[in-house]
Amino acid sequence: MAPKLAISVAFLISVTLALQFRADAAGIAIYWGQNGNEGTLEETCATGNYDYVNIAFLPTFGNGQTPMINLAGHCDPYTNGCTRLSSDIKSCQAKGVKVILSIGGGAGSYYLASKEDARQVAIYLWNNFLGGTSSSRPLGDAVLDGIDFDIEGGTNLHWDDLATFLSAYSKKGKKVYLTAAPQCPFPDAWVGGALKTGLFDYVWVQFYNNPPCQYSADLSNLENAWKQWVSDIPATKIFLGLPAAPDAAGSGFIPVSDLTSKVLPAIKGSSKYGGVMLWSKYYDDQTKYSASIKNHL
Repeated sequence: MAPKLAISVAFLISVTLALQFRADAAGIAIYWGQNGNEGTLEETCATGNYDYVNIAFLPTFGNGQTPMINLAGHCDPYTNGCTRLSSDIKSCQAKGVKVILSIGGGAGSYYLASKEDARQVAIYLWNNFLGGTSSSRPLGDAVLDGIDFDIEGGTNLHWDDLATFLSAYSKKGKKVYLTAAPQCPFPDAWVGGALKTGLFDYVWVQFYNNPPCQYSADLSNLENAWKQWVSDIPATKIFLGLPAAPDAAGSGFIPVSDLTSKVLPAIKGSSKYGGVMLWSKYYDDQTKYSASIKNHL
């Protein structure tokens, strides 16, 4: 019996180590939701390329506005058409993919008028997308894993309050992950203050549409900005945010060969390195960027 016991113990140790490695391994975050031709959410997770999917966007909220989700050509929230995404979300989560609601975006109507306004938005997000209850959950009964702050307008006030209120819901059982997508010039003009709270788990910094800190023939601008982010922001992991295709952004696309031979070797040494974020699933479909870089992370 002894040899069998030894084998089973060794097997358990190997499985435990594999799971631990999986938890610590670098991954890819993707934005999904802004192009009806990018496939379903379930298909997105079934590729096996992504560890985090940000559903984009909830672009209307705050200051007393009725919050409204906008998933472009995927579904019509005005007729409760997006509730069918619930089964997709559960399918993703069953594969170990974290599914996160991204609030804000580049073209939205949002800002927080006060600390109380932030509290009301947090309550809405909890009841309609996270672990709370509501009769009008836009994405059905699936419980999302967290909230992504893609704040690119409005004001820079009270995002720290919103993060604090949302983080407090983690005490009710399932952890509420907080993520953010700041611009690479440091500190971010919108959520720079909120990021200092230390409440954010994953920060995918947009190293595109920002020539002073994005990749160019000289790697130093990106590398210096990266070092500042990982040293000054108290987050669990920092990700390199990139366009998945040249057409996905005005500037900042990095060819796969440059990313794998120059950029990743320069930033992977940081203990806070979490991987790469890509905008977006639609563009990744065109280039297969995530599949090309996945084994180099």
